[in-house]
Amino acid sequence: MARDERGVTAQSEDFAAWYNEVVFKAGLVDRGPAKGTMVIRPYGYRLWELLQSELDRRIKDTGHENAYFPLLIPESYLGREAEHVEGFSPELAVVTHAGGKELEEPLVVRPTSETIIGEMMAKWISSHRDLPLLLNQWANVVRWELRPRMFLRTTEFLWQEGHTAHVDEAAARRETMLALDIYREVVRELAAIPVVPGEKTPGERFAGAVATYTIEGMMRDGRALQSGTSHYMGTKFASAFDIRFTSESGREELCHTTSWGMSTRMIGGIVMTHGDDTGLVFPPRLAPHQVVIVPITRGGNVAVEEAADGLARRLRSVGVRAHVDARPQLTPGFKYNEWELRGVPVRLELGPRDLEAGTVMMVKRLGDDGKQSVPIDSLPETMPGVLDDFQAFLLARATAFRDSHTRTVDNWEGFADAVSTGWALALHCGIAACEEEIKSLTAATPRCVPLGGEPETGVCVRCGAASVYGRRVIFGRAY
Repeated sequence: MARDERGVTAQSEDFAAWYNEVVFKAGLVDRGPAKGTMVIRPYGYRLWELLQSELDRRIKDTGHENAYFPLLIPESYLGREAEHVEGFSPELAVVTHAGGKELEEPLVVRPTSETIIGEMMAKWISSHRDLPLLLNQWANVVRWELRPRMFLRTTEFLWQEGHTAHVDEAAARRETMLALDIYREVVRELAAIPVVPGEKTPGERFAGAVATYTIEGMMRDGRALQSGTSHYMGTKFASAFDIRFTSESGREELCHTTSWGMSTRMIGGIVMTHGDDTGLVFPPRLAPHQVVIVPITRGGNVAVEEAADGLARRLRSVGVRAHVDARPQLTPGFKYNEWELRGVPVRLELGPRDLEAGTVMMVKRLGDDGKQSVPIDSLPETMPGVLDDFQAFLLARATAFRDSHTRTVDNWEGFADAVSTGWALALHCGIAACEEEIKSLTAATPRCVPLGGEPETGVCVRCGAASVYGRRVIFGRAY
């Protein structure tokens, strides 16, 4: 298909190609020199910073404190919790030589930090007065990916991981759900993604967890994206790392621990939830530039350039992230196309005639409004509302898409058809072999048992055995 260098493949033609093209052409990411690694470019990293700052604030507001733990973990640490090491073994990167000689014990480049943090918790906790211990870490992790995809699955990525210890199961489970609620609210309110919170089936649990909870979002190709997870670990890691405390009654007891995380794959989720055939579409609350002002000077017009700069300053004074694109070597048309590709929510076009009339031409990235001539002086007052409306529009649009691509099914034919374009809500037996058969036939997996699902009993959509979850399960193909 012929297109210019800024054009991208249509989503309907090849969604995977569209995604790969848009994240590179819009300047979010580049490939790193080592296979499967990525360089997050400033435009993409700013998006991550905006998400990170809000998530970090909410984590701290709930009493958690940030800390940092080593990147290199003694290999023996992972071996202490058998289920955990088995789950991560295929993805581990291991350092065997350093300082010019072979190490006595290999060091694992952290795939996650339960083991090293468990070792420290055992040192720091001795009494019930030390609990709860509420830790959070912002870090990079390494998981060796055979089929890397920028942001979604890369060998190295950035994330936040919370790790907490509690006196009993009830307190740890409350923490697990608190973290899940924080994720759901942040993704819905900032990323405008209407995620579904739910519990993972045993076959989909985090390695070593007693229970895993997730928020699942639907991308515009109908696939699911696991957008954040929260795990109740029971006393498994406490037993493996000897994390004990003396209770009020004087008994020595094991702590109940949790872990939870959200990563830079959220950038990929934002791209795939809101983008279109033109390129990115960013929700205003996470857009690096919420407004781009394009002065139309035709060879230079100082008055227009000064007016654009002045407007940007006034917008910034009311909290709007405004950017002036005054690059003289590029035409206005090229700039319009570029900022549409890069997903800027609102573009303002300002030329000599607009300036003379005291107006500016406003263009939203999506919607039916078209171009609107608006008074320049009113923009600092009205723009925050315009951006809020656009944010709400994206959430409503994504919700409508998800709902229209989710079907309640009671037979195998309907199930297979539903997961070919979206999600299926179906009863399931919970048998691992049945899950594997469903996956082999349709590429669909159980994404979660929705927490808000209506109670329902019946038989499995595939094998006919009795359903075990007491409600329908979301099945879908996933990233």
